[in-house]
Amino acid sequence: MKVTLLCVGRLGEALESRLAADWAARATSIGRALGLGPVEIMEVEGRKAGKASEAEVLLPRLEGAQVIACDEHGQGRTSREFAALLGRLRDDGVRRLVFVVGGADGLDERVLGLAQGRLSFGTQTWPHALVRAMLAEQVYRAATILAGSPYHRD
Repeated sequence: MKVTLLCVGRLGEALESRLAADWAARATSIGRALGLGPVEIMEVEGRKAGKASEAEVLLPRLEGAQVIACDEHGQGRTSREFAALLGRLRDDGVRRLVFVVGGADGLDERVLGLAQGRLSFGTQTWPHALVRAMLAEQVYRAATILAGSPYHRD
């Protein structure tokens, strides 16, 4: 199952970008043997600022994918629950999973309506650049949990 972190905004060589890329590479490395991967980070930008313009760029990239929106009103999951979700989607035959991280104003209702699930990183507000790194790390952690690696500790 290919896993994509589809993110609004380009970070360039920012620290958060490098962290996210490192975790995605680690997730790809351990995940391939488990049927998870590759894990990629795709950055997009709207033609204008705002959720509607961002949605125009996001929506075509979601066609044919299982979509999980990162949203403050989504469901919080433990790392084990998150790993179980990825394992279940993989076992159900999902070929392409896309996590969507919106811009500063969040995601347009059209994107949220298309999502089969919503994931929250808690009730606090997080910078979107940091959410990328956190999400990539959680995908890596999920792969290690599914592989039986000692990385995750309860």
